[in-house]
Amino acid sequence: MTRRTGWPTSGAAAEDGGGLDPSRAGEGPPHHRGKRRGGSAAPAEDAAVDPVERARAICLRLLTGTPRTRQQLAEALRKREVPQEAAEEVLSRLEAVGLIDDSAFAQAWVDSRHHSRGLAGRALARELRSKGVESEVVEEAVGRLDAEQEEQTARELVERRLPATRGLATEKRLRRLVGMLARKGYPQGLAVRVVREALAAEGEAADLLEEHLPEG
Repeated sequence: MTRRTGWPTSGAAAEDGGGLDPSRAGEGPPHHRGKRRGGSAAPAEDAAVDPVERARAICLRLLTGTPRTRQQLAEALRKREVPQEAAEEVLSRLEAVGLIDDSAFAQAWVDSRHHSRGLAGRALARELRSKGVESEVVEEAVGRLDAEQEEQTARELVERRLPATRGLATEKRLRRLVGMLARKGYPQGLAVRVVREALAAEGEAADLLEEHLPEG
């Protein structure tokens, strides 16, 4: 098997896939893709394509404009039936040149999803693990969110949602807002406290808030 050296260190610089159009990776050369005399289609030339070069082209296409974890790329290569040996060689090489960096991916994911979606650490950790990020990397990235930051974000989420609950019974308001925070990964104790304080500030009776306090 031929090994490739001197790969570029950015997806943009390698967009041609080393002579292969990434969107057509796995197909034979253009002059083999027509029809034979007699009208029958010519057979695919997959066997003639270097699997390492094909894997590289697939990965670079997937990485263009969108960071991905090593596991995401590995799954994509498996679906395209790239031999495991070729896939591992390419993935390791892309890691070595910095095009695959699960740690940077996790940190960027936490920053983006916390600020844009208001997700708490627990929800972010679930998402990262589902993408194949190792537990140590997940903990390090999520650990950058401190308790004060999470609480402030929870308060902002409740303040934005409060107007839509006005006119509802206290019980419904409380449960709806606590449920919203729970779905975003906030602990129930924090969610209940933040919601109760927000409703109390609007004049909801403290005894009613206590009566409809969610269990657990």
